[in-house]
Parts: sequence; structure tokens; C-alpha cells
Amino acid sequence: MKIAKSVNRLGTEAVYNIFAKTKELTKQGKEIIDLSLGQSDFKSPKHAVDAAIQALKDGHHGYTLPTGIIECRESVSRKIKNLYKADINPERIVIMPGGKPTMHYAISFFGEPGAEIVYPDPGFPIYESMINFTGAKAVPYNMIKNKDFSINPDEIFSLINEKTRLLILNNPHNPTGSFTEKKVIDKLVDGVKKFSNLVILSDEVYDRLIFDKKEIPTFLNYPHLYDRLIVLNGWSKTYAMTGWRLGWGVWPEKLIEHVFKFCVNSHSCVNAPAQYGAIAALEGPEDHLNQMMKEFNERRKLLVDGLRSLKGIKCSMPGGSFFAFPDVKGTGLSGEKFSKKCLDEAGVAMIPGTAFGKFATDNVRLNFATSRENISKAIEKIDKIL
Repeated sequence: MKIAKSVNRLGTEAVYNIFAKTKELTKQGKEIIDLSLGQSDFKSPKHAVDAAIQALKDGHHGYTLPTGIIECRESVSRKIKNLYKADINPERIVIMPGGKPTMHYAISFFGEPGAEIVYPDPGFPIYESMINFTGAKAVPYNMIKNKDFSINPDEIFSLINEKTRLLILNNPHNPTGSFTEKKVIDKLVDGVKKFSNLVILSDEVYDRLIFDKKEIPTFLNYPHLYDRLIVLNGWSKTYAMTGWRLGWGVWPEKLIEHVFKFCVNSHSCVNAPAQYGAIAALEGPEDHLNQMMKEFNERRKLLVDGLRSLKGIKCSMPGGSFFAFPDVKGTGLSGEKFSKKCLDEAGVAMIPGTAFGKFATDNVRLNFATSRENISKAIEKIDKIL
């Protein structure tokens, strides 16, 4: 059997390998505290669950338009207007089965041999994986250089040339938990004016998970970029709906025809009842989000304070998402060896920084979207093995 070379260029997510190993260890009777997964322990909002169930009962379970039912796209448009005062035509919104298809399609549209795509390192591993798949050159910008892991516009500008087709941004950032403020994004937006052929993919899936009463400087607030801007978002993080596989993308009008064809050729359409649940989530009360963020804030402080109390570990305070990204170099171990030691000896699962790129050799990613009891117990267990 001879498969295409491009298939061998695809990467994966280490989290799934660690998830499988934690399940195996649990089956063996070992107690594992899993701080590796990128999802919270909160349940999806009841009104979203009820709406999806009702849609099934009402017979709304057939095919839909590949771009999503118009009611769902209109609901996303209203939410964007309500949150960010930005007017987005529902025809520019595409409902996706999760966030990855938006990444996949955007990178596929602009990646090919001879092209270059700039992306964050460390960063969500599918960015680099998909760039390599297209045959384009993956050009990483170093998120480790800044102490708080925030975006550095000057570093990004230094990497852009006439071959650069796409710039990928992620704010708040996975895996570091960093949050880049508006003044920095303003500088970035001002600087890309001279790169008129550059398209921006802004991954804003953690846009509502920001701490300290700050708000995201969404790229949707820069209308002059709309003809070369793709914004990725969805329901998974804000509404604790990871397994529903629901996302949306805001696209330039001239790309919608191509997105439509990609949808037709890959997934046909998004699960119909889930889309009705998605509408309910957007238009219903957000008590769950307020409670979730209040709890995340407490857990964030608990985890970071705990990590800082451990010998040889440094950790900045995450500004968004539900991840911490400590530097473990002071323990005498690399991120990979540290995460392996924690799983094997302490029963605490985390992800080595190198799973997200080549620059994070001294870091690990921990998820604080779990109970305070688990966090405290994890710190105690790590302390013992150190």
C-alpha cells in the first residue's frame, strides 16, 4: 500500500495519548488526577440540552445547509453584536463541527508549496500539523520570549515576507493561558496594514474566559480587515459543550463559496439537533458562565500559588483560558521528563510543553478546570516526588 506523502506530514495531539494512558492506569486501579484535558468539569447548560432534545422530538434531525441553519447563524450574529458591537452578516458565518474545521479550511486555502504561514509556538498543535500537510513552510513565532507569554508584534513583523499568506493568532492563548491586551493588538493591526496580501486567522475560542475584569480585543472590532480576516470561535469552552462538536467561523465574503464546497466535501453539515441546542446556549441565561468563571478564578489562584510553592518551579498568572504553563527547569528536569515523572510517580497527568511546539522545552501545561480538591491533591503529590 502506498499512501500520499502529505498524510505522513500530519501531526497529532499528545493529549489523546496521555488521555489513553490515564484511562489504562485507572483501569489498573491507580488513582490518577487528570490535569491534561482541555475541557472543564462543568455540565452543558440545561436549556441547551433541553433544546437539543426537543429538536429531536420535533423531528429536526435531517440534513441542513452545509454552512448551518440560518437561525443558528443569525443567533451567532446577534451574539457578536451584543458582545462586541460588531455588525456581521449571517451569510459570512459558517457553523462548523467544532473549531478544527475552521483551522483546517483556512490553512488549506492559503497553504501550498512555496507559501509560508506564521503561527504561535507553543500553540495549538493542529496549526503546525495542518500547515505541514499543505506543503507550506511553517514559520513559528516564539511565545516564550515574553515573560507573560503575550503576543509580540515586532517578532511577528520580522517573520513576514512576500511569501507569507496567513498569520495565525490565538488570544487568550492555549497552552500558556496568556492574554494579550488591546494596546498590543492595536499595534499588530496597525503594522499589518503594510502587508496588504496577508490574511489573518484569529482563534478566539477562549474569548469569554478572561480574568481580572478584562475583555478580549477581538479582531471583529477592526472592520477594515474584514476582507482578509477569519475569526474562529465556538461553544465548547464558553458553554462547556466540548463533545457537542460545535464551532463557528466568520469569513470574508469572497471566501464563503469555497468554505461551502469544503463543507460539502467533508462533513456535509453539522448535527441538526445540536444546532438548536447551540441557539439556546447563545440566547439563554448565562448564569452558568458567571458561576464557572468565579470558580475558575479561585482554581487559577489555587493552582498557581501551589505551583509557586514547589521548589524549582516558576509560574506566571494566566490571564485567560483555564491553563497554567509553569517553567520546571529549576527541578533539573525538562518538561517532558517532568510530566512523565508526575504521571508515573505521582499519578498526576499533564502535557509537556513540547507537545505544543519546539520552544517550550522547559514547560508543562496543566488544566485548572477541575475541582479544587483535585488541584490541592495534585500539588501535594507533586511536592512529594520533588
